[in-house]
Amino acid sequence: MEKRTLGTSEIKITPIIMGTWQAGKKMWADIEDSEVIKGIRAAFDAGITTVDTAEVYGNGYSERIVAQALGDVREQVVLATKVFANHLKYDQVIEACDRSLKNLNTDYIDLYQIHWPSGAFNSEIVPIEETMNALNKLKQQGKIRAIGVSNFSSKQIEEASQYGQIDSLQPPYSLFWRKIEKAEMPYCVENKISIIAYSSLAQGLLTGKFGPDHKFAEGDHRSKNRLFYIKENYERVQTALEKLRPIAETKQCSLAQLAIAWLIAQPQTNAIVGARNAEQATANAKATDVKLSESELAEIDAIGRIVTDPLDDRFVMWDF
Repeated sequence: MEKRTLGTSEIKITPIIMGTWQAGKKMWADIEDSEVIKGIRAAFDAGITTVDTAEVYGNGYSERIVAQALGDVREQVVLATKVFANHLKYDQVIEACDRSLKNLNTDYIDLYQIHWPSGAFNSEIVPIEETMNALNKLKQQGKIRAIGVSNFSSKQIEEASQYGQIDSLQPPYSLFWRKIEKAEMPYCVENKISIIAYSSLAQGLLTGKFGPDHKFAEGDHRSKNRLFYIKENYERVQTALEKLRPIAETKQCSLAQLAIAWLIAQPQTNAIVGARNAEQATANAKATDVKLSESELAEIDAIGRIVTDPLDDRFVMWDF
């Protein structure tokens, strides 16, 4: 799998990134550790050598699962994790990083990201300068190699950039959720900041496996996703999927592979894709084999807008 440069750093990432929110188990249903570990390893074997996690995914549980899966190949992978919004004071950032280093069983984190801006989820407001000072210190110490942000607006990225080098933005972005195209993507392109899209399959919608009458298991956070639970949105999703299916058939790929291929063809964009097992991880990796012409990209783009054009301006998909 051909690698890309992360921002202006010396780090090389794969355009498809293994996502491990599900490995933390919290807010997910029917997750088996052994299957997730096999999935992470299968992704690595298929060429996906960049893995994304976070301290908040199961309070470090996801990070520990990643360590189990990839400990013996640490030097061959790029590990990305995140510090949560309630740990953004100087000392808290340092402590959180040390916990993540221990959980990941490593001496350094390749990409360390601010998971949500200060104040999110009723967290205490901390000046971005204070948080960035801590991140810069960690970088000087060699504990982290690059700094990223997640769920930041273009203005928030610009403010953070006054105090240090920001090499990536991790936003929600998919064919069915495209808020960043208005302001954040142009800013990232102009400033050579990599976009690392999460929920790049719209939490499974773009796989086509959720039919019109699907109901989620108790505790699954997707029941709060507005693309799922708002009837009109969900109906538009089904309409768009029906229009995408013939294109996938023509390209001899799955709907998921088509959606990933479209996403990684967007400016500066790489796709985080989770997997519950080895089969899903291997299939995700094959999306890099799907080559789309300009006209095919434009056709897929137009179909995606069936879903996205009627949506309001809220940045994230969930009503938590």
